[in-house]
Amino acid sequence: MRQAIVISINLSAGGIPKLPVKDVFISYFGLQGDGHNHEKHNTPLQAVCIQDIEKLKELSTAEYDLPPGKAGENLTVENLHVNSLPLGAILKFSGGVILEISKIRKPCYVMDAIHPQLKEDAVGRHGMYAKVIQEGILSTGETIHVGLPIQKG
Repeated sequence: MRQAIVISINLSAGGIPKLPVKDVFISYFGLQGDGHNHEKHNTPLQAVCIQDIEKLKELSTAEYDLPPGKAGENLTVENLHVNSLPLGAILKFSGGVILEISKIRKPCYVMDAIHPQLKEDAVGRHGMYAKVIQEGILSTGETIHVGLPIQKG
């Protein structure tokens, strides 16, 4: 199995698209310099939005071209399969940042700016949100180690 890796870090003043940067400081409240157009997204449970490049490629058609950041994700990753991870999964980045998968990302009307059908087509493959467990600087190219939560009962 290939190692999961950060291929793009994406920021915007608010809304989409988010544009790539080489590295960023991630605090408990999210990525430094990243804004939100909607207050509902401004919560530590949704500090970081993560999306698989493989899902963006699946969704990219003649109708929608989805390079990293266009759909509003902060981290575009490869070989992570984030939508298959359970809530509570721990992501340890090689540079020291630690995130915990906290919420499924549901497509919203903002995707209409790309194409009205995208909301429906992206259900179940639109990425996940994570809260920050360990702050720090994250850089593109870092590897990701996944720790699964302990099942109770």
